[in-house]
Amino acid sequence: MIYPVTVFGDPVLRKKAEPITKDFPGLKEFIENMFDTMYNSDGVGLAAPQVGKPVRVFILDTTTDEEGEPEGIVKAFINPEILEKYGDEWVLNEGCLSLPEIREDVLRPEWVRIKYQDENFREYEETYSGFTSRVIQHEFDHLEGIMFVDYLNPLKKRLLKSKLIAISKGKVTPKYRIKIPGK
Repeated sequence: MIYPVTVFGDPVLRKKAEPITKDFPGLKEFIENMFDTMYNSDGVGLAAPQVGKPVRVFILDTTTDEEGEPEGIVKAFINPEILEKYGDEWVLNEGCLSLPEIREDVLRPEWVRIKYQDENFREYEETYSGFTSRVIQHEFDHLEGIMFVDYLNPLKKRLLKSKLIAISKGKVTPKYRIKIPGK
């Protein structure tokens, strides 16, 4: 099942997501549906709040980075916790399925160390760098109610204001279904 992507302006995107437990109904199916939604939307990551669920789950597929080089992973992260971000900060032009038609340069640290659980609630602690690290940080931000536009300077934010309002009113035409706030 492909979910509509929740877009800017919906309060679920600004809420801190809640941890989930083993009794979360239909977890494996929910994760499969998130992957279907992400691939249908040409995304590389997707967080549960982006499909209207304020829970601590995100997925990613970074097996092909921006230059088409094989690099990364295909994985679901449940109840993740970033333990450390470190290394030189580097700029990459980021986009977001919840912010269709907006792309901006964002500075993020090179490395991230993360603790999380898999679909069977086994716990892991791993370190990632490069594009995978960036996608993890971006998706984790969604679980904290943060969007990449929050990292932009005040002038950039002012320049984007009309685009953000248009998104919140559904006045965008992405190639995937969206859920407009309040509708």
